[in-house]
Amino acid sequence: MDSTALQSTEELMKMLQKFGARFLIDIFFMFILIRFVYYRYYKRSDLFFTFFIFNIVIFLISFLLNKVELSMGAAFGLFAVFSMLRYRTEDISIKDMSYLFLVIAIGLVAAVTKIKDTSDVYEYLFLGLINTIIILSAYLFESSLLFKKENVQLIIYEKIELIKANATSELILDLKERTGLNIHRISISKIDFLKDSAQIKVYYYDAD
Repeated sequence: MDSTALQSTEELMKMLQKFGARFLIDIFFMFILIRFVYYRYYKRSDLFFTFFIFNIVIFLISFLLNKVELSMGAAFGLFAVFSMLRYRTEDISIKDMSYLFLVIAIGLVAAVTKIKDTSDVYEYLFLGLINTIIILSAYLFESSLLFKKENVQLIIYEKIELIKANATSELILDLKERTGLNIHRISISKIDFLKDSAQIKVYYYDAD
């Protein structure tokens, strides 16, 4: 094997080692974020596939663009195809979209974070620090450590006579008695006079 082939093999092995290490870091922090932060507060596992697939695809594309020489047209083509992905389902809330953004950010950071004139060990430690900050930020804002966490629930309400501006306090009191929740505010989403019912969003704190 000549020196050129040997050098190419060494560079390929080095790139594969970096890929493996960064991918393991990415998956590790992804698992912590989704399993111990997202699932802890929302108890939903139906979006696990979406979160992990988005993260892995972003990681692979970003690592590829960062390590492999691609034409400008190919690079724009990859992101153009990815930008066509759109979710039209009503099941994805703003919070779910926020976590989707976080998993994309973790994949992007894991793939392209680079510190000049440092060893791979310090680069991986810095990468772990960035991901730790992301996860701790998500955890702190989800918990009630910084402020009370407000929950919202949609209720179908049939006492249409209380759906008046001057009867808000009576409406809240009735909802408190029926639900057992310490409701502090409400918003009326929809009124159906034909069925004598209304859709009401009730807001309450976990700590109450």
